[in-house]
Amino acid sequence: MRPIKEVTSVLAPLDRSNVDTDQIIPKQFLKRIERTGFGRFLFYHWRYDDEGVERAGFELNKPAYANSEILIARDNFGCGSSREHAPWALGDYGFRVVIAMSFADIFFNNCFKNGILPIQLAEEDVEDLLKKSQEKPLKITVSLESETVVTEGGDTYSFTVDPYRRQMLLNGWDEIALTLQLEDKISEYEGKSVV
Repeated sequence: MRPIKEVTSVLAPLDRSNVDTDQIIPKQFLKRIERTGFGRFLFYHWRYDDEGVERAGFELNKPAYANSEILIARDNFGCGSSREHAPWALGDYGFRVVIAMSFADIFFNNCFKNGILPIQLAEEDVEDLLKKSQEKPLKITVSLESETVVTEGGDTYSFTVDPYRRQMLLNGWDEIALTLQLEDKISEYEGKSVV
């Protein structure tokens, strides 16, 4: 995984609550065994009509948000089924950070395991950021090191991340990479004769 220390990007507003994992990545696109290739199907039924043509009115189809790495939504983001494909699709599309008032537990945990930083902010902070990002494209900087979200105008919002998860993302480690930090001790143990 790529480490996440600081991400600066235009904030992509998805002004919706209860975005479930089937809306994030519809079930008909879950046939791949790799973790890649899902980004083009992200929010598929919202992004495209029945003929596969982009819907002009959908927030993320607007050119200003084309390369955004930070998504913001309302509450209960990632609800629904426990599919790990949802963070895979978000990451493959290019999102590294998702900001919301609240997240479904399984989705929240899956984000950390797949190199995406889920940030939970207070309702008034999310409302403020959504409003500002809908008025005009808003560039923000998310710092995992200082646990802050800072707008280009200098407004600052604070968040906290569990220290273990914070360290994992700062270093770009998943559980396997963390285990491999102890590879010499594992080899030493394996080299000992078992009685």
